[in-house]
Order: sequence, then structure tokens, then C-alpha cells
Amino acid sequence: MSERLRNSCHCEDASRRSFMKAGVTTAAGVLFSSYAAVDHADGQQPPVDLARLTLSEAAGLVRRRKVSPVELTQACLRRIERVDPILNAFITVNAEGALMQAREAEAEIQRGRYRGVLHGIPIGLKDNIDTVGIRTTAGSAVFMNRIPAQDAEVVRRLKRAGAVIIGKLNLDEFAFGYTSALSHFGPVHNPWKLDTITGGSSGGPAAAVAAQLCYGALGTDTGTSIRTPAAYCGIVGLRPSYGLVSTRGCVPLAPSLDVVGPMCRNVIDSAQVLSVIAGYDQEDVNSANIPVIDYAASLGRRITGLRVGVASALVSKIADTEIKAAMDAAVTVVRSAATRVREVELPAIPEETLGNVILPEAYVTHEPLLLAAADRYHPVIRQRAEFGRTIGATRYITARRDLERLRRAVARVFLDVDVVLAPTAYATAPTIEQSAKEEQDGGQPPVFPTGDFSVYGLPTLSVPCGFTGSGLPIGLQIAGPRFGDAKVLAMAWAYERATEWHSRTSAI
Repeated sequence: MSERLRNSCHCEDASRRSFMKAGVTTAAGVLFSSYAAVDHADGQQPPVDLARLTLSEAAGLVRRRKVSPVELTQACLRRIERVDPILNAFITVNAEGALMQAREAEAEIQRGRYRGVLHGIPIGLKDNIDTVGIRTTAGSAVFMNRIPAQDAEVVRRLKRAGAVIIGKLNLDEFAFGYTSALSHFGPVHNPWKLDTITGGSSGGPAAAVAAQLCYGALGTDTGTSIRTPAAYCGIVGLRPSYGLVSTRGCVPLAPSLDVVGPMCRNVIDSAQVLSVIAGYDQEDVNSANIPVIDYAASLGRRITGLRVGVASALVSKIADTEIKAAMDAAVTVVRSAATRVREVELPAIPEETLGNVILPEAYVTHEPLLLAAADRYHPVIRQRAEFGRTIGATRYITARRDLERLRRAVARVFLDVDVVLAPTAYATAPTIEQSAKEEQDGGQPPVFPTGDFSVYGLPTLSVPCGFTGSGLPIGLQIAGPRFGDAKVLAMAWAYERATEWHSRTSAI
């Protein structure tokens, strides 16, 4: 079980529990009695379980002043207290700070200053995203007591939008994994089947969103880290176009590939969060200076004119019959709405490209940490971090040239199609025990169909598209041209409305 803290590493878990039981249950009634009198004067009471609302539903009630931000925050904190000891999704729970932010949001709304859809909405952050005054551990003992002096740029944008930062979420140490089992704070458990992994490295955000512990979360994605956890946990996860969202203030893995993106229960919520965090950051060298649109508003576009490609080479690698059936069914649904669906061939990626970019770039970050605190790393993560120094300059420069060449080459695919469909994973979530053994044995990591789109730098979203006979979720990947995030979201939203997979929730 993770060390959950009230607002920083200086507070013990027992204190947090005591605070939650005594204080959280009364905060809304004491502090917002006037709010309740005004907004529930028509006799309507807030829903019984506010934590189970989607982000957009919760935002609508806040905007109409039917529910207070404190009530939403209180509901999430109660659910975290009950459920997270089972899941281990949180490293730090910002209970006191979140309630303070919720009170401030409510006061602003009372004064008529409504900032938008995220105003007063509890949001979680992967714990490699810096937060001023709240420790950011990156899931590592190396950063156990690291409290940033500044917020990451995406956190600043969330706060400007009035979001409530409810806590920091578990991950593979330094985001250098694909299971969320290699964390100093223990493995994250999948809400759909507790002995299975959530995928990594954004497993804490995926589990927290799937289990209704917060209304949305931010994850990071280098090769697979938002989309695979989204698929394994039955939620929507978006890897935005490379450069659309600032990564400044996030603990880096491989800056040539790193992105920050939303993880939510449905497509429209993901679009709402993206609209807030996207935009040019002059201090981020990888940030692209392009116009930002209202991605949620763009969902209304008709998709009947969209031309859809199916990544035949990726689909052909599916061996799991249940995933193959779900993929075929998803293509059939899309075919009924799109103008044309056809197979497409994506540019071939040299086998070593992804690794020869990630490993040496990661080593640049870790070299001084390894010199100072190698013994505090998880042994598997330390081995990965150290391996980066074996990738010589020639191999790295070749891989970076391949990266740029491929990002230009893939643009030609989108002359003939608007979006591309692919599986998010070739297999469903294995058990934590199995994954831990495989990683300890040091074998080759599994192949994910997400890595190709990371190399291409494309916006790519995973949306639920089915379940296995054992009840584990299956994900569909939808990719678009660079900065074609609106097209990806529109296609995903149309697919979501034509199916019901996203509406299912785990029994936890």
C-alpha cells in the first residue's frame, strides 16, 4: 500500500485517515451552508454518489450550482479512503489542499466568476508532474522527499482553469516501465481484476479514473504509457500530438518522445481537459506554436466524410482471438459511419529506433542521479537507466534521424485517410506476479502497437472497444495526422456514441 499523505511527505498516513474521517465529512456542510440553501432550494438533492459522475456531468452541476466543488472533492476523498488501499493508485493524497482549492473555487463561482468546465473539478496527476509544495517522487526512493518549488506548466494551466488537484498518482519508477508494478510505493492493481496489472507507466492515473477516485487525470506517454493503461483499465487515454502540450516541469524520460495527455472516463471529458492543457510554451523547446482550438466543441463535427485507414500490419500481429474479434467489430462500427474504410501501410520503423532514442536520452537524466543514489533505484530500473550509456553516439544519431524521417514520411499516409485504426494492445493485462517475474528475469519486454505512433509523433487515443470473457477491457487505438487531434477525438466520440463499452464500470 502506498504512503498516502495529506498534502506532503511531512504528514503520516494515520493523520490523513484521522483528518478524512473527522473533517472531510463535515467540510461541505460547515463551509457551504449558504451554497446549499441557495442551490438546493428547489428540493433537488445532489446524486447519491457524486464520485461516479463523469467530469462533464459534475461540471454541469457545478455550473448550475446544484453541487458544490467541496461536495465533489469530499465524495472523491471518501472514495479514495475506501478504495485506494486496495488499488494503490495514489502516492500522495492532497486532501487538505484539495479542500482549500475547492472552497476557493466555490467562492469564485458564488461571485459569478465561473472559469469553465474544470472549475472546482478534482483532477489527479501522475507523480512525475511537478506540483509546488506537494512532493513529486516519480515513483522512486531517489525522490522520496522532493518537493518542487514550481508547478509544471500543465499544472499551472489546470489551476488557472480552477481545477482541484486531488493528489499524485502511482507509476513505474521514473516512468521507465510498462506495468506500474515497478514503483517504490508498490504495484498498482487493476480495478477490473485486482491481481492483474494496469499497464504502465501511467497505471495510477488509469486505475484512479477507472475506479472513480477522481474525474480525470494527467498521464505521460513516451512509448505506450497513457494508452496501454487506458486499454487495460477500460478508460479513454489520449497521447496528444508531439509538441501540442508542454512537458516543462515533468520528470523526463526521453524528451524526443515524451508527451502529457488526459486520461478520463469518456471522449468528451478528455477533449475538455486537452482544451485546457494544450498550447504553446515559449520556455519548452519542444513546444509547437500552433493555434489551440476548443477540442470539446469540435466533437460536433460530422464524421460521415472521414476517410478511415486500418493499420493492416499492426492488426495482423493480433494473436489473441478475443482482441481480434473486438478489433473486427470496431472496424464494422466505424465502417457504418465513415465514407471509406480501407487498409493502409504505415512507414516501416527500424527495430532499434525506439530503444536507441529512449535509452540514451533517459541516461542523460539519470547519470547524475545514478552517481549520487544508485542504491536507491529499483534494481530493474537501475539496469535500464544504466544501459543507456551503452548506446553510442552513432546509434543515437541514426535513430534520431530515423525519427525525423519517419515523422515526415507518415504525413503522406494522411493524404489518403483522415484517421488510422489499430489495436492498443496485443494481449490483455497479465497478472502482477507474472509481470514481476518477467521483469526480474530481464527478458525482452512485450511488443506494443502503441510505440509506432509515438515514433511518428501522432495524436493517438485509446477508447474501450470490448471485454474478454474473463471481464478484462480491450482498447481500440485511433490515430490522426500531427496536430489533427480534433479529428481523432471526433472519430473516437462517434465510435463511443455507437457503442456502450465506455459506460461499463468495474465492480470495485
